[in-house]
Amino acid sequence: MAQLQVNDLTFSYEGSSDNVFENVNFSIDTSWKIGLIGRNGKGKTTLLNLFMGRYEYTGSISGSTAFDCFPYPVSESDLEKTGEELASVWKPCVEMWQILIQMNQIHMDPECLYRPFKTLSFGERTRVMLAVLFAADDEMLLIDEPTNHLDADARAIVKEYLASKKGFILVSHDRDLLDAVVDHVLVLNRKTIEIQAGNFSSWQENKERSDAFAIAENEKHLKEIGKLKAAADRSNRWAIKNENTKIGFDPIKETDRNISTRAYIGAKTKKMQARVKSYEKRMDREIEEKEGLLQDIETVTDLKINPMKYHKDTLIEARDLGLSYDPGMPLFSDLTFKICQGERVFLSGPNGCGKTSIIKAILRELGDKLPDDKDSDLTVSGELMVASGLKISYINQDTSCLKGTLKKYARGTGLDESLFLAVLRMLDLEREQFAKDISDFSEGQKKKVLIATSLITPAHLYIWDEPLNYIDVFSRMQIEKLILEYKPTMLLVEHDVRFKEKVATTVITM
Repeated sequence: MAQLQVNDLTFSYEGSSDNVFENVNFSIDTSWKIGLIGRNGKGKTTLLNLFMGRYEYTGSISGSTAFDCFPYPVSESDLEKTGEELASVWKPCVEMWQILIQMNQIHMDPECLYRPFKTLSFGERTRVMLAVLFAADDEMLLIDEPTNHLDADARAIVKEYLASKKGFILVSHDRDLLDAVVDHVLVLNRKTIEIQAGNFSSWQENKERSDAFAIAENEKHLKEIGKLKAAADRSNRWAIKNENTKIGFDPIKETDRNISTRAYIGAKTKKMQARVKSYEKRMDREIEEKEGLLQDIETVTDLKINPMKYHKDTLIEARDLGLSYDPGMPLFSDLTFKICQGERVFLSGPNGCGKTSIIKAILRELGDKLPDDKDSDLTVSGELMVASGLKISYINQDTSCLKGTLKKYARGTGLDESLFLAVLRMLDLEREQFAKDISDFSEGQKKKVLIATSLITPAHLYIWDEPLNYIDVFSRMQIEKLILEYKPTMLLVEHDVRFKEKVATTVITM
């Protein structure tokens, strides 16, 4: 297929002094299946928008292919329309039979196209959009975080579907998805952009080797610079000492000296000073090489957490638990489980099965409730026992409540401002973001605000509801390491397969 060329691409948002991209150059084949990888805030979604022509930029993006992008925009009024009506707006160039072929491939009942969009689950909406996206030929497709908010079954279907396709750029932090569907990676490093054949795991393996080599080379350069500095200092001291002997001498003690010796000493001093300059030039070359070595090293700072110790082993116990909003339609019933100190319990199951409702019920037992909890008609059957005086640190799925600067947020929530900002820096939030309004952050950066808040809040139990949506791969591994080292007691809802495999001690399948 065609080549897509990016030359000298430079872009910054209006009012910002920082360039998101500066003189970027790369070339890709439009038949590749590309995973776009990078830290939160590095410009992954921005790059997709530049391909779509949504922003003005300098430089050029050239190629004969057209672009289309997932997700499609859906307004409040659009929710009343059917998928068929929306498809004619999203992709007017395709016919319904083309969409129906894709619906079959992504295991969707065609009947979903004729229902109001608001009646579809998140997973169904995602699959309808992907079916429309892939319905046309000869397009380079841009796919931004297709598995966020999807349960395990929906993720598996999307993964299988994308693995059968080609000609797309996929933004995702799901390591399992990237490994299954991409054959190239486009990586936004700290200072550079690179393209490499393979999936995420092969790139990570190469990256770790490359970083280890760069660190070893850096150590070698540092040692060489140290030797050169010592030699330069020694030669310089010799030159100064020698120069000081040019004027004046004792003819009785220094019988071999005469007035003509002065020229010889001057020439010798000049040679020593030239040697010093040579050392300095070599040092400059070594330093220049050294500075280029570590510019893309992913240094992950170890996070800390101080979980509180409760005086009893069992923190939460449910016996024959049932929850419902409508007495005739229970979410589930007869669920029995226990959360003891040191356990990391994952709630697993399809969207709508009641995972978040369990969290609501636990918080209500403590006399608390979610900020967005309008479902006062949640009824509980069976037994739900929560330890008295239990301190909980909670991460909500919703980030819409985050407004104002970080310092204002810290004061409003009673956080230690210095500690809060320090943890955010450890999570790789740039200092430039500290003065910005949180509402202007990327979704991944907003999630990091919630994670940092939870980490510095002393608690017996940490309840995290889909904490990793939009969080970059490096931060996910950083959080995994934290949990495995400090072993806090946790109740989690999270669909990241790799994260669950590494962290969970118990999985409750609903």
